[in-house]
Amino acid sequence: MKSIATLIPDIYEIVSQKGGWFSPELAKEFSDEVAARLVESSEDTRKPTLRLSQMGPRCPCALWHSIHKPEEAEPMPPWVLIKFQYGHILEALVIAMAKAAGHEVTGEQDVVYVNGVAGHRDCIIDGNIVDVKSANSRSFAKFKDGTILQSDSFGYLDQLDGYLVGSNSDPLLRNKDTAFLLAIDKELGHLAIVEHRGRPTAIINRVDEYKRIVGLPHPPACTCSSVSDGASGNMKLDMKASYNNFKYCCNPNLRTFLYSNGPRYLTKVVRIPDVTEVDRYGKIIYH
Repeated sequence: MKSIATLIPDIYEIVSQKGGWFSPELAKEFSDEVAARLVESSEDTRKPTLRLSQMGPRCPCALWHSIHKPEEAEPMPPWVLIKFQYGHILEALVIAMAKAAGHEVTGEQDVVYVNGVAGHRDCIIDGNIVDVKSANSRSFAKFKDGTILQSDSFGYLDQLDGYLVGSNSDPLLRNKDTAFLLAIDKELGHLAIVEHRGRPTAIINRVDEYKRIVGLPHPPACTCSSVSDGASGNMKLDMKASYNNFKYCCNPNLRTFLYSNGPRYLTKVVRIPDVTEVDRYGKIIYH
């Protein structure tokens, strides 16, 4: 029986062999999975609810709005939607390669629950929970060197904790203590795997706290962080907060300026930047 310890070298070996590795049966499984994921991501009409994939640290105000007033979210630009769909394709490819390399892949996209909150785990490989991620080369470095374990900005490990706890009674899961992030560099094709020791108490507490927050009648206070924007005296949302789709709900007086390297979201303006300012809908504001 194969071990997850050899997963990446086994994949590299199988894709390098002459004669190809993509059998007709595997090609059909792969194409069916990609089609299902793309349809689901483009036609998601589910009522907003808490999901295990969203259990990372979040601003409680943004969390509340995501459930009660989802229509107030910033619309995602089309290129971001394409990026996410491309990620689905790559992640399905990684799982197909694991199968081709002779590893046991089970439990794909099974629904699991933690205190009533559901999530779809990616799969179980050789008896281990595995969540597959795609990343650009800069972000991939955190998987390659393992620093994702100390610096997990987007809550990947919390998501992994949820799948591990939710799968605890599943007989397919033989390793109930640790789980793995399997990452692919979407630019260069490199693979990396990171083992994470589960934190069952922490994720159960997180689920309960988020259920309490969304049960409130009114949004709680925002906890998005701001940082200094150079020597101007201006303050801007930090990197993580700038990705918050409900940033304008959290900060009604937020001002957006379009710099050459992307938008900058100012929470305090001492000196007006000498670049174009737009409102939350992208309409230019003339001074």
